[in-house]
Amino acid sequence: MNVAILGYGNIGSAVARLFAKNHESIRARSMQTELELKYLLDVRDYPGDEYEQLIIHDFDTILNDESVGIVVETIGGLKYAYPYVLACLKAGKSVVTSNKELVAEKGVELLRAAQEKNVNFLFEASVGGGIPIIRPITQCLAANELDEIAGILNGTTNFILTCMIQDGMRFDDALALAQQNGYAEPDPTADVDGHDACRKICILASLCFGKNVSPALVHTEGIRGITPADVAYAASWGGVIKLLGRAKRTASEDTREQVNVLVGPALVGSRSQLAGVNDVFNAILVRGDAIGDVLFYGRGAGQLPTASAVMADVIDCAKHLHAKRNFGWEESRDGYVADYLDAETALYVRSLAENPKDALAAAEQSFGSLQILSREGAPQGEIAFVTPTGTERMLRAKLDALPLKQESVIRVTDY
Repeated sequence: MNVAILGYGNIGSAVARLFAKNHESIRARSMQTELELKYLLDVRDYPGDEYEQLIIHDFDTILNDESVGIVVETIGGLKYAYPYVLACLKAGKSVVTSNKELVAEKGVELLRAAQEKNVNFLFEASVGGGIPIIRPITQCLAANELDEIAGILNGTTNFILTCMIQDGMRFDDALALAQQNGYAEPDPTADVDGHDACRKICILASLCFGKNVSPALVHTEGIRGITPADVAYAASWGGVIKLLGRAKRTASEDTREQVNVLVGPALVGSRSQLAGVNDVFNAILVRGDAIGDVLFYGRGAGQLPTASAVMADVIDCAKHLHAKRNFGWEESRDGYVADYLDAETALYVRSLAENPKDALAAAEQSFGSLQILSREGAPQGEIAFVTPTGTERMLRAKLDALPLKQESVIRVTDY
């Protein structure tokens, strides 16, 4: 059997090299007498590259070659990846991908196409890079009812927040350092505005709960507005700020199943397993009715960790050539993803007030009780507090009625 790789960039080249380095053990574990890399599809030529002879430019060469049974997609995005992957599945070829956007946006359709042709569409590397998470959810935790999943799903934003927490850096300076170290792209929008984490939590929520969660339906916030003042107040509260993707199963008023899914910065208590996850590391917390809390931790990106997860899926595909892996999710009904404002939370609030004492008194009268926070060097008129728990809609309505200029509002977690 032969393998083809679509895209010879950072991830595709790492997959090719790992395949060559551990070829004999990979072949043996695949239970195939032969497992060879035949094609590398890319728009560029690579003169002098060790795999120069495998590079092609015509996708149809792969599509029409019946000896190619497994295709690895590492192009990224949707423009080319989506039609290529769909065509491969319809041609009866199993596909492995690291493309989180592809899985989050087109997962239902691609899983259905794989099922119709009795082939596999696997994507372990799309969420946690080298962190095993897809397979544990679908296999190791299969006996559990999974009701909640949350995690630090983006290494770039976690590095930036770590710099702000540990070194007192401002956001812009921490972002510049992340770009200097190669952790952030020149255009960091997907990371710092939460879109990358959103795609990942959508994949995880879809897997855990069995119904599709579209990124378009998920309220998403990034970390651009986080300041050293917020970091200091979080420490006063007893924790740190992390960018979290969260999904929780609940029920609507008519008792039909719903999910609350959200991406945004959150206050995490210092005793939480997530609080100590620093730098570019990721961590994913899964809650099951039998197992309790399970934490998956490691590097969420990088060439070799991602290539490791990709090759594990290639082996899995080779072992299940004529027996499709039974996992995935279905379409969801309208209203399945609940309005984030109806979820229960507490809120951290940093505000300015002309008369701080009167403003705090009004806040306490409205909320009933507050946890007042403090920090060194706070300017005159600045106040910060944490509200009691309630629906976010109700809490924000009360905040809007107070004589405050809201500078920062961040949700508080119980993880």
